[in-house]
Amino acid sequence: MMAVLGRARWAVTDGWVVGRANMINWRRNPGLIFYCMMFPIMTVVFGYVFGSAMSVAGGGDYREFLMPGLFGQAMMFGVVTSMLAVTSAVSRGVTDRFRSMPMAQSGVALGRSFADMFSSLIELTILLGCGLLVGWRWHEGPGKALAALGLLLLWRYSLIWVGIYLGLLLPPEAAGAAYVPLLPLTMLANTFVSPEKMPGWLGAIAEWNPLSSTVSACRELFGNPGVTGGSWVAEHAIELAVAWPVLLLVLFVPLSVRRYRTLSR
Repeated sequence: MMAVLGRARWAVTDGWVVGRANMINWRRNPGLIFYCMMFPIMTVVFGYVFGSAMSVAGGGDYREFLMPGLFGQAMMFGVVTSMLAVTSAVSRGVTDRFRSMPMAQSGVALGRSFADMFSSLIELTILLGCGLLVGWRWHEGPGKALAALGLLLLWRYSLIWVGIYLGLLLPPEAAGAAYVPLLPLTMLANTFVSPEKMPGWLGAIAEWNPLSSTVSACRELFGNPGVTGGSWVAEHAIELAVAWPVLLLVLFVPLSVRRYRTLSR
């Protein structure tokens, strides 16, 4: 037991060192900060342009319906950021240098996840500010609002590990093209339109999209419009918003660590 705790402490310590190195790279590369700010700026534009022209199932303001969807979509797009960071480190030989050092095998991947969570906190904070600018509000008190933010960050953390694994698996050019299949996945959800307004078969697919569970749970916790019942998925949105990320973590954390250990073999 003590040996297991010792290895875990070693991995976390090395992960924190690697994570700090990745965070320092943010200060030296302002382009990354600009990239993270672009999506929130587009959010403001989108909210003003389309907010008055869209309707919400069950009534309510579309901007308040939209913002939880955009929060979830932004967290999902972060998987590409993780992929690009990992493929860049591999192609520049940074990962090989870490592999030659006496450090925990899981420390590099863990450090990447720490750094990406730091950037996600910044991005989500900016998004919240942009949402307030376009008229979005939460109505269920600070406790439930914090719970919704926790679900968003849990969703993001699970996708970080998906990005780490794919970044270790794919070449840089493939990682850069990941937005192509990712965008339809974020659209085929309840991000912009309620599944009730889609054709039956399409609405069923959108409802079972893991992103939809996080978005529905956030709408419920924020007290925003668009919360509908009638299906098992809709009635258990909060539980599924926890279950889907946990499942991804159970799958991709060991896969990422194993891929790192066997890299270049």
